[in-house]
Amino acid sequence: MSTTVYVGIDNGVTGSIAAVDATGKVIKFCAMPTFKVQDYTKKKKRITRVDTRPLISIFNSFIQYAGTPTEVRVFVERPMINPQRFIATTSALRALEATLIILEHGRLAYRFLDSREWQSIMLPQGIKGADDLKRASLERGLRLYTYPALVAAITKQKDADSLLMAEAARKEHW
Repeated sequence: MSTTVYVGIDNGVTGSIAAVDATGKVIKFCAMPTFKVQDYTKKKKRITRVDTRPLISIFNSFIQYAGTPTEVRVFVERPMINPQRFIATTSALRALEATLIILEHGRLAYRFLDSREWQSIMLPQGIKGADDLKRASLERGLRLYTYPALVAAITKQKDADSLLMAEAARKEHW
């Protein structure tokens, strides 16, 4: 017997991954697995990259929970692309590419979401600005998910974006 699993991915090396089942039960909420490496530029610099091995394990656990890859519905927040923020944009696109390779290798279908799409369902209307949206995400996540382990994880992450994204997908039957 299979069950639908809704996965939200807050893209990027500081993002998170969450999954809920068709009843709204939280299966997973965690920071995007990452590691630091020496950059390939001339200056001595370290960058953060997505760690694909644990990411594969995370997605395999969702497939196992659902019973089949076709019941895993993945929603990836569209990455920030801003030419004025070249380094941040490069990091976001590098993280996205690593994530998409894992999804495609696992034959998992995915859909891109603009942040406004899930925020309009899960957050109060009229909130503007990145700081206020993050604060609203944190507060909403802490209000909806009161299990001590989730409270600790949401607080550490400083937002519940991926969890709220997965829940919006479940509520809307995307």
